[in-house]
Amino acid sequence: MPRRTMIEAIREAMDVMMGKDDNVVVFGEDVGYFGGVFRCTAGLQAKYGKTRCFDTPISELGIVGTAIGMAAYGLRPCVEVQFADYVYPAYDQIVSEAARIRYRSNGEFTCPIVIRMPTGGGIFGGQTHSQSPEALFTHVSGLKVVVPSNPHDAKGLLIAAIEDPDPVIFLEPKRLYNGPFDGYHDRPVTPWSKHVLGEVPDGHYTIPLGQAAVRRRGNAVTVLAYGTMTHVAEAAADDTGIDAEVIDIRTLLPLDLDTIVASVNKTGRCVVVHEATLTSGFGAELAALVQEHCFYRLEAPVRRVAGWDTPYPHAQEWDYFPGPERVGRALRETVEA
Repeated sequence: MPRRTMIEAIREAMDVMMGKDDNVVVFGEDVGYFGGVFRCTAGLQAKYGKTRCFDTPISELGIVGTAIGMAAYGLRPCVEVQFADYVYPAYDQIVSEAARIRYRSNGEFTCPIVIRMPTGGGIFGGQTHSQSPEALFTHVSGLKVVVPSNPHDAKGLLIAAIEDPDPVIFLEPKRLYNGPFDGYHDRPVTPWSKHVLGEVPDGHYTIPLGQAAVRRRGNAVTVLAYGTMTHVAEAAADDTGIDAEVIDIRTLLPLDLDTIVASVNKTGRCVVVHEATLTSGFGAELAALVQEHCFYRLEAPVRRVAGWDTPYPHAQEWDYFPGPERVGRALRETVEA
């Protein structure tokens, strides 16, 4: 089976769907001729033409608003917001229109759009190229929110998202885009580098939205993570030698609560890890659900390990987001509690 980077897997997913369904269109800033700032759409315009893959003005509100109108009339837009940090001008269109059109029209119209966004840090992009805004979307009824952690899942989840009849926010961790990741600026190779190249089947396949994956079996503590933090959690478990079970959430909405509850009921302990800021992050929702559904089986408080509650610090980026050492410390404290 061919090994791919996440960029290649995402490109293949769009290629497969554009070849399968003429209603699938791809557009955004620089995605056509240039092939996207991260090259996720490279070659699609040459293969499918300028009416299927095209560049747009620098207007996120316009990109998403256009996609919503197209979707209401039968197309399936897969649009790119160049960085997740740029999505805020389009937030009203996403929340007030895309998420509600099925309900407001009593099912007469649907909104089968995918909004792809590179998310998170790891490239020294500073405050306007490094944010993780997933919690802003998980709060909105009517949206689905996906964060893949590896190339295989990225392709299968993106195909499933494009085929879905409702709007999907598809967040792509930049630190996992390009194969082995050395942290830039001569940083040592990170413990999760081995994970970011993956076997990706050719052709069409899907990973159903709403299904988590158990990445590492264990009995001492459950770690809930998604995206890059899945690999950080695995590295922390390996480094500490703690018998941790690592759950890759994959789809934040709809959430696979059954897998989470089964794991925490087995281990009796839970650590939640995400890169976004701590306060009101998605980890708070996960912690609340674990407390609600597993209270009588918990042997220790649920711990959260997350980014700092500060604007994204360019100079201290690698300290801002959780690494194996910080996660490992939380694992030890939870197991010893």
